[in-house]
Amino acid sequence: MGAAVTTEEPFFDFLPRPQVPLQGGAGQTAATQALASAAYRDSPVQDILKANSEWHESTVTKGRLSLLEPNLGEAFARAVQSRMLGATRKGIIQSFGTEPGTIVEHCLASIRIRKERDTKLTLVMAVFGLLFLPGMLLWLAVFQLRRTLAGAKDRRAGALGTVLLGAAGVLAVLFLIKLPFTGLLGLYLRAMIVAPIIGWYWAKVICEKTARDLRSRWDSLLGGGGVGAKIPEAVPKSAAAGSAEQLRQSLVKLAAEDQSNIVFYAGPKGILGMGTRWGSWQLAEELEPKEAGKEIHGFRSWDVIRAIQDRLQLLERGPLHTGGFPTPSIRNWVVSPIGEGAKEVSRPSGQDIDNFQVRQHEIQRICNEQQFSSGNRHYLGVQFTLWDGQLVITMMVTVTVLHETLRIEVTGHALGPVHALFTTKPAPKTKEVDKAFKFWEKKTVQLPLVDASEVVRLAARAPLTWFPPVLDHLGGRIALPEPFGLRHAWADKPWRHRFMADDAMRAATPVLRVVHSAAMKVLDEHGVNTDRFTNRSMILSGMVQDPAPRKADVYDA
Repeated sequence: MGAAVTTEEPFFDFLPRPQVPLQGGAGQTAATQALASAAYRDSPVQDILKANSEWHESTVTKGRLSLLEPNLGEAFARAVQSRMLGATRKGIIQSFGTEPGTIVEHCLASIRIRKERDTKLTLVMAVFGLLFLPGMLLWLAVFQLRRTLAGAKDRRAGALGTVLLGAAGVLAVLFLIKLPFTGLLGLYLRAMIVAPIIGWYWAKVICEKTARDLRSRWDSLLGGGGVGAKIPEAVPKSAAAGSAEQLRQSLVKLAAEDQSNIVFYAGPKGILGMGTRWGSWQLAEELEPKEAGKEIHGFRSWDVIRAIQDRLQLLERGPLHTGGFPTPSIRNWVVSPIGEGAKEVSRPSGQDIDNFQVRQHEIQRICNEQQFSSGNRHYLGVQFTLWDGQLVITMMVTVTVLHETLRIEVTGHALGPVHALFTTKPAPKTKEVDKAFKFWEKKTVQLPLVDASEVVRLAARAPLTWFPPVLDHLGGRIALPEPFGLRHAWADKPWRHRFMADDAMRAATPVLRVVHSAAMKVLDEHGVNTDRFTNRSMILSGMVQDPAPRKADVYDA
C-alpha cells in the first residue's frame, strides 16, 4: 500500500463500504448512528448506567481524582476502542442491525479530535502551568476541593465549594496587592498566580471550539445527515507505518468476526445478539410409510433444511401487492452453548473454521449428526432488520430425527431498539433564574457551552491522555457488559413499542407455515405418511396467532 507522500492527509475510509450507512440501503442507519453518537457526547459518564437492561449492565469505575474523571463520550470511545481493537481482546458478539465498524470508526474519530485539542492544551499547560507549577497546583487543588464538595449529597457542602472558589479568587487578588516580596522573586510569585488564569482563558477558547465540533457531529448523526468518521492515522502511508497497518488489520478482523456464522446460547439470556426467545412452536410426529408394506425413502435432516431454505427465499413474494416482507437474511447458524453467567466467549478454530466461518461440510455434519447430548447445534435462521436497525426479528428453525420421530422446531427472537439515552440530541445548556424586577417570575438564560470547571478538567486531563492506562486509573472508566456486543448490550425490549411488537408477532405465522409446507413436501416425496404432521401443523397455525409473547427461555420447573 505504499504511495507517494502528500502534504495533505487523506480523509477516507479504507474498508470496502461507505463510511456511514446509506439511508434505506442496509436498513441499519438509525441504530448505528445512535450508538456512534455516544462517542461525541459531553454528558456525565454516569448516564451510561441509565441504559442498563435486565441482562446487561455497564458499570462506571471511579478513579482516584474526580477532577480527572471522563465524560460519557471520552469514556465510551476509549472503552469501545480498547474492547473492539485491543491486541488481546476477547471474542465479541455479533451486532445485528448495526454496522459495528462504523461505530468503532466514529469512536476513533472522536478520540482523534480530542487528541488534537489535548495537544494544544498540553502546550498551554506547559507554558502557563509547568513554568509556574506552584500556582497551577494551588488552583488545581481549589478546583478539586470544589468538585468534591459539589458532588456531595449535602447541598450546603456543594454551595460551600462555590463559595470556596470565590474566596480563592479574593485571596489571589489580596496576594497580588499585599505581597511583601519585591524584585525577581516578587514578579515570579505574582506571575505564579496570574499565569494559570491567562492559560485558563486560552484553554477555554480551545475547548469551546472542539465542543462545538463534537456537538455538531452528535447532532448530525441523530439528525439523519450522517457525518463521516475521519481517521487518517488508519491509512498506512509507507511500509514502515506499522501502527496504521495494525489498526487496519484490526478493523478488518472486527468486520470478519461480526459476520461469523457462530452464535452463543446463554440459557435464559437467549442467543446473544439476537435477543431472548419469546415464542417456540414444535412439530414432532412419528415417521410412518405412506403405504403399508413399503419403506420410507431415506433422507436426512439436511435435506429438509435445504427445502425449507429454498422456500424461505420466496418470503418477500406474495399474491397481493401490499409491500409485505422486506428481503430477509437467511443463514445457517452453528449455535454453541455457554453458561448464563459466562463473562467471555471463545470462537473455535481449526481446519473446519475459515475466517470465523464454519465451513459448509461441517455445518451439514452438525445438522445431520449432532442432535443429541453435548456439542454445537445447527439452526436455520431467517432474519428481518426493520425500523432502520432498531428492530431485529430472527426466526430459528431446527430439524432433528431421533429413532422414528421427526421434530421441526421454530423459535422467535426479537432484539428491540437501542436505549433512548443514545437517541437524545444535544440541548443547549440553560438554567432558570429570577427576573430582575419581577422576582416572582423565572427566565431562562443561556450558559456557556464549556464552563470554568470543565475547562480546568480538560486541561488537567490533557497531559495524561498520552498515557491512557494511567488516566483510566486516576480518572476512572466505563466497564462494558460481558460478553460484549455493541448492539445487544444496550437494547431495550421491543414489547413496549406497539408497532414493533406487532411486527415481531406478525412475522411468526407466515414463517411457520412456510417451514411446515416445505417440510411436508419433502416428507411426501420420500414416502412418509403426512396425515399426522398436517394435523399437528394446523394446530400450531392456530397457536402461533396467540397475541402474547412469552419468556420461552425461562422454564418454570
